[in-house]
Amino acid sequence: MANSKSAEKRIQVNERNRLRNKAYKSAIKTIYKKCLIAINDVDDTNIGTVNELISLSYSKIDKAVQKRILHPNTGASKKSSLAKALRKTRSN
Repeated sequence: MANSKSAEKRIQVNERNRLRNKAYKSAIKTIYKKCLIAINDVDDTNIGTVNELISLSYSKIDKAVQKRILHPNTGASKKSSLAKALRKTRSN
């Protein structure tokens, strides 16, 4: 265990940050999955909903990258795969 007060505090801070980051990553995964499902079920009536979900996904991913919760390349990869899925459904 920790040998000093500062080490104990670092353990507490690290745990708090770990839980915050975990919650944020979970939210990103949930929105990402909802977005992919909406993209796969897209038609002319719900295109607005899909665009809102993509916008929200991009926003959450960008904020996670900005807060260093996600690596920049991971964020770019997630955004790219959403855009690719949307292009694929629009071309069909």
